[in-house]
Amino acid sequence: MRQQPVLFVNGLCKTYSSQTAVDDISFTVHHGEVVGLLGPNGAGKTTTLNMILGVLGPDKGQVVIDGLDIATCRIQAMERINFAAVYAPLPGNLTVEQNLRVFGMLYGVKNLTARINKVIAQYGLAKFRKTRCGVLSSGEQTRVSLAKAMLNIPRLLLLDEPTASLDPAVAQDIRANIRDYAAKGGGALWTSHNMQEVESVCDRVLFLSQGRIVLEGNPVELPLAHGAKNLEDLFIRVAKEPLHPEKATP
Repeated sequence: MRQQPVLFVNGLCKTYSSQTAVDDISFTVHHGEVVGLLGPNGAGKTTTLNMILGVLGPDKGQVVIDGLDIATCRIQAMERINFAAVYAPLPGNLTVEQNLRVFGMLYGVKNLTARINKVIAQYGLAKFRKTRCGVLSSGEQTRVSLAKAMLNIPRLLLLDEPTASLDPAVAQDIRANIRDYAAKGGGALWTSHNMQEVESVCDRVLFLSQGRIVLEGNPVELPLAHGAKNLEDLFIRVAKEPLHPEKATP
C-alpha cells in the first residue's frame, strides 16, 4: 500500500473582493518528492503557499499535511512543516544563532544546540554564527532562512524562490541539500522562475495560470508533450496564452 501523501490539497479556493486568486485547485506531494509550483506573477502561487501554511484561510477546500487536516489539527500539522522565502527575512536584530534558537524553541526541537550546530555547518554559516542577521547580505540571509527551515526536520518543506539571491555555487549546494532531504523521505513544494533549476530538482511540476492548475507532469517530458522546446519555452507559452484546463493533458 502506498504511503499517504505528505500534502493533500483538495478544492482550494481564495477570492479577494471580486478577484479570484486560487480557483478550485487540487494536488498532492508525496514523501520523497519535490514538486515545482510554477506560473507567472499573479498566478496564485504565493496565495496557495500561504493557505497551506495556515497564514490565510481558504474560502473553500481542504489542506491535509501528513494526514492532519489543518482546519481541525492545526498545531500538530504545523509541527510537520517549515518554510523559506526571499521575502520573509528573519529578525535582523538577532544573531544567526539567536534566530535559530528562537525558532527551534518554537518548533520544540529536541537536542536543539546539536541541531543548530548541524544546520549551521550544513549551510556554511559558522563564521556568521554571532552576526546579526540584519547586516548579512541577501544571499547569506537566504542561507539562514533555509537553515531555519530545516531545524525541525520537516515532513513538508515549502520553498518560495529559495535560491533567487544566491550565487551559482551556493545555489547548487542548496539544490543538492533539498534533493538529499527528499531522498530521506521529505516532501517539498518549490516555486521558482529558474526553469533549469526546476528541471534539475523537481520530480513533477504544476503550472498555475489565473488561479487554476492548467498543466501537470514531469518537467522534462511535459514540454515535449505540448510541442515546446523545453520547460522555459512552455512557461512562456502558458504565461502569454493560458491553456484551458480541459486541454491540460495530451
